[in-house]
Amino acid sequence: MRKSSIFMQKIPYIEKILEISQPYLEETFPSQMRRNGLFRALEFLKNENDKNKIIKKWTEIYIDFVKQDFQNQYKNTNKKLVDFLETKDDSVKIIWGNCLDAMRGMKPESIHLMVTSPPYYNARKYSQWKNLNDYLDEMRLIIREAYRVLDNHRVFVFNVGDIFDNDNITTTSTWGKRRIPLGAYFTKIFEEEGFTFVDDFIWDKGEVQSERHKNGNKPYPFYQYPMNCYEHIFIFHKHRNDLTRYPCPVCGCLKVNGNAYSEIGLKSWECKNFECFERSAANRGKRFSLKTIMTQGRQEEKYAIEEEFIKKWRRDIIKINPVIKINSKGENILGHTAPFPFEIPEFAVKMFSYENDFVLDPFGGSFTSVIAAKKFGRIGVGIELNKEMFCKSSLQNLKKSLQTQLFNPQNIEISEIEIKE
Repeated sequence: MRKSSIFMQKIPYIEKILEISQPYLEETFPSQMRRNGLFRALEFLKNENDKNKIIKKWTEIYIDFVKQDFQNQYKNTNKKLVDFLETKDDSVKIIWGNCLDAMRGMKPESIHLMVTSPPYYNARKYSQWKNLNDYLDEMRLIIREAYRVLDNHRVFVFNVGDIFDNDNITTTSTWGKRRIPLGAYFTKIFEEEGFTFVDDFIWDKGEVQSERHKNGNKPYPFYQYPMNCYEHIFIFHKHRNDLTRYPCPVCGCLKVNGNAYSEIGLKSWECKNFECFERSAANRGKRFSLKTIMTQGRQEEKYAIEEEFIKKWRRDIIKINPVIKINSKGENILGHTAPFPFEIPEFAVKMFSYENDFVLDPFGGSFTSVIAAKKFGRIGVGIELNKEMFCKSSLQNLKKSLQTQLFNPQNIEISEIEIKE
């Protein structure tokens, strides 16, 4: 008579998973104390009979333990800032200070989506640099830190436009002014800092209003130049090459072998538990990655994006009207000189995050990204250096902005913290 498999024995299913996974657990968590902590966290699953629920909760807890160990390797977290971010409430979270200092105080891979538009080189009084190289060097440091704090296999949506200015490298004279392709420079920096370029949506800003470059009195060759009436909306992926074994999403076991990479830095696995519930005709096990665990495990109705919204963003050229920030009285109703349209963070939040995810805008500005995150059930976090831009009361102006764009201000809770060098 054939000996019954471990999956046929009448013991709690979570214990069957742990028995098969034991040697791999010792590899992932060499400390017996750490493994005991994991076992205690799984104790409640012994009374659960639904195998799908068991596999899902075990996988979540295992991934959480792996992430904790990864995060604990970083020794420069700001406890006050981390406590502020992790406090569970219904507020939007505003961090006043330099975004580089703020992000350096955050836990690694603690943000689930980043979306921003950076200060453009020498385009505003509050964003001045000696030359283009200084500007790009500073942006590189920020992008490098963004890579560290963004969760693995997540997305950074980055809106930037090309500008017309003097790079102040060759000369500071007026004849040194030229069109500066910031989009190209940023793409290079992002890829050098570990991100993968995925998409470039062209934001069509509509009809040109400026008279610059018109040269109507010289309709001859070499006198004609177009006006810049678009910006980039770049999509960058983070895929840190993680060699940690993850549970098979079908049987839950860690008895898996490395499989081919599905993207640069995106490690795949194949289940080698021959008693798994899903085998191919060639007796191959389930093939998966940490990313597919996240995405395929959430293909439920509540996560579905509405069809019209997907259709709107089906083309990579999309027309969005610029933000009107000055009212009929000449007043800036948003408290910021360069807000970007709500449609951009709305796109980012809906397409690349789930409810209760942390959404960070390192250049908070008018906090449009924070507003979008709040509207769609995410945790919005905005970092802004120029607190004075919000006049006498930052809270009053932010609430006014929230009220103007989406919300009843009575329902808005705002938490603030200031980060100093």
